[in-house]
Amino acid sequence: MAAYDATDRAILDRLQVDGRIANVDLAEAVALSPSACLRRVRALEQDGLIAGYRAELDRARLGLDLTVFIELKVGQHSRETAARIESVLSEIPEVVAAHVISGSADFLVEVAVANLAAYERLLIDRILAIPAIVDARSTFAIRTVQTRGPLPVSQLR
Repeated sequence: MAAYDATDRAILDRLQVDGRIANVDLAEAVALSPSACLRRVRALEQDGLIAGYRAELDRARLGLDLTVFIELKVGQHSRETAARIESVLSEIPEVVAAHVISGSADFLVEVAVANLAAYERLLIDRILAIPAIVDARSTFAIRTVQTRGPLPVSQLR
């Protein structure tokens, strides 16, 4: 892993707020020349600290008014079982995040759906149909306060 300095952290902070910022504006914001800034951004991408760029869409405007967090319990614990579950979850478009967790459940899955009927279909037809899933507990979001970073980068050395 390369060494990162305050300028790298400033670049990462700024790009998390505005991933579409022009390089010349980013360079000015972090007090670098445009060519030096571009070199640093490319190095951060090469090192994998910048994993990608994407558009963030508004769930409500897309008609995805219901966010549900599902705790899944697995009956047969093995690497193969976990890999199969992860593979199936990654193929379900409504799944926006999935985590392997500790505690009373094995997976925590976030889904975005249009309504309760759509969630029921997803749960019964797709999620509970995954072999080895023995239990699912749902928690419904009432209101979203924050859905994304920015991630803190101050610890990056």
